[in-house]
Amino acid sequence: METSPCGRRSDTPCSPQTDTKDLPLQIDGRPPAYCPNPPLPPAIRLRSTIHSQSPYVTKTSMQGDVYNFLERPAGWRCFLYHFLVFLMVLVCLIFSVLSTIEHYADFASGTLFVMEIVLVLFFGTEYVVRLWSAGCRSKYAGIKGRLRFIRKPISIIDLIVVIASVVVLGVGSNGQVFATSAIRGIRFLQILRMLHVDRQGGTWRLLGSVVFIHRQELITTLYIGFLGLIFSSYFVYLAEKDAVDEEGKTGFSSYADALWWGVVTVTTIGYGDKIPQTWIGKCIASCFSIFAISFFALPAGILGSGFALKVQQKQRQKHFNRQIPAAASLIQVLSVSQSVSQSVSQTDRQTDRQTDRQTDRQTDRQTDRQTDRQTDRQTAVKQSLCPVWDLNSCV
Repeated sequence: METSPCGRRSDTPCSPQTDTKDLPLQIDGRPPAYCPNPPLPPAIRLRSTIHSQSPYVTKTSMQGDVYNFLERPAGWRCFLYHFLVFLMVLVCLIFSVLSTIEHYADFASGTLFVMEIVLVLFFGTEYVVRLWSAGCRSKYAGIKGRLRFIRKPISIIDLIVVIASVVVLGVGSNGQVFATSAIRGIRFLQILRMLHVDRQGGTWRLLGSVVFIHRQELITTLYIGFLGLIFSSYFVYLAEKDAVDEEGKTGFSSYADALWWGVVTVTTIGYGDKIPQTWIGKCIASCFSIFAISFFALPAGILGSGFALKVQQKQRQKHFNRQIPAAASLIQVLSVSQSVSQSVSQTDRQTDRQTDRQTDRQTDRQTDRQTDRQTDRQTAVKQSLCPVWDLNSCV
């Protein structure tokens, strides 16, 4: 069977909607099957899809713009929008704190109620817009894709925050109502709005990558510090369990009290509620402080250096990504120049061959002509020198 210009077999009809304009020419006296939408190569098909002006593609492009604006912020406009959202959440959190203070309770509760309404409407609308714009991605398209988007952890947090805010507003705006245990528990969920600022989780990914890279150093320092904590606390407990203060009370009546003192000491907080009384306990506490605090302070330095190295690595990656387009264009130019040079060299070779052939032909012709002329001249000279009666023998 023969194939038609549509890419189908000749016995398969093309689209029934045949346009009468710009029909293809006849080939070998036969009218070809006409297809208004012939198959395109992948690259051309992709370009035509991207630059098409159909309503569906425009809708998809709008979804993509909204999705990138909300989920993948880039540029000063996205930064300004998310910064304003952060300010609104921060102001609402401040008024939530002020509503628990008796002196500011009346003013803060009324203002907080209005801000809660604004934030509920804002976050509810934004949640719906995010759910709609997620359809631009193939894995979030359709009902199953939307359900997959809703099951994301950050989407679940957004939904919980909106529901908690609606419940709080539905119960009432009175500060006494807000102060009940159930409502306070629900209002605690509204603190999760702060997670809305970092929806992509870049902060947590950065922290996790730094901890994972330096996990061996962190585990080593924490392990040695923990051993120093439990042994030193036990020795202090043995030295101080029988010591009493002026009131006749001991500060280290149990090993748990010694562990509490050790944790407070190694974290350099020092509440002062428990103090060694004996010289043996003080000497042990001094050695313990010098040893354990140095090891418990090492993770901060390890994480700090890890963050610095990670930021430097990201800066290098950004610089490398900026150079990728220039390198790609340079490679394209080099490939084009090489192909052009190869084609030029092939053309030069063909031209040289043709020129050599023509030169050889002309040289052969000239040589043949000169040889014929010389032969004719020699023959004429011989004939002129021969006697008339012996002309045949001279020739």
